[in-house]
Amino acid sequence: MKLIALSAVGVLVLLVVAWLAAHIAAFILAMGGVLCGLWVLFVIFTFYFFRDPDPLPPVGPGLVIAPGHGKVDTIDTTTEAEFMGGECRRISIFLSVFDVHVQNSPVMGRVAFFKHTPGQYLNAMRADCAKYNENVLIGIESVDPREAKVGVRLIAGLIARRIVPFVAQNDPVLRGERISLIQFGSRVDVYLPLNTKVKVQLGDRVVGGLTVLAAFE
Repeated sequence: MKLIALSAVGVLVLLVVAWLAAHIAAFILAMGGVLCGLWVLFVIFTFYFFRDPDPLPPVGPGLVIAPGHGKVDTIDTTTEAEFMGGECRRISIFLSVFDVHVQNSPVMGRVAFFKHTPGQYLNAMRADCAKYNENVLIGIESVDPREAKVGVRLIAGLIARRIVPFVAQNDPVLRGERISLIQFGSRVDVYLPLNTKVKVQLGDRVVGGLTVLAAFE
């Protein structure tokens, strides 16, 4: 009787599993078109997100171009002690998930400072998120004007979980050269000496490697 009971339970379990499998398979087959459509949209968005245009940097003395694509939402005076050595101008650019996420060198020069700081992943829409979020600070000593300091801080956001630098300390860089990639929404802060003249306004949309952010006076 025990063997009969156990075998009956086994048969019932197999029948239930088969019934569930048949219905799940039918549901998956019925949704096949939707799933394929979603996958195609994901592939298209991935290629769109990781697009990497070739910038044509403007020519002129003392120009500082935008390192990132996005919206200028902060222009102020701040203190950056690690590379700039004190008070400086800051221009902050917010990159949404729809913006290009490859960054370009704002000036021609040499990477004189490079530091990665681990941290949180707060929403990058907050202008103060650099205090808390994972970030990489790249300090460049310009050759035009010579030895002028320009800092670029790459900041991870709520979705951006990886900063991929393309340069290291002591590397030479050209104006407009690719220096990094931040995956998904993020922020880029640019630190400039106080004697630079800002050429953009709050709310302006800038193009990395192309838009003039400021100029040395």
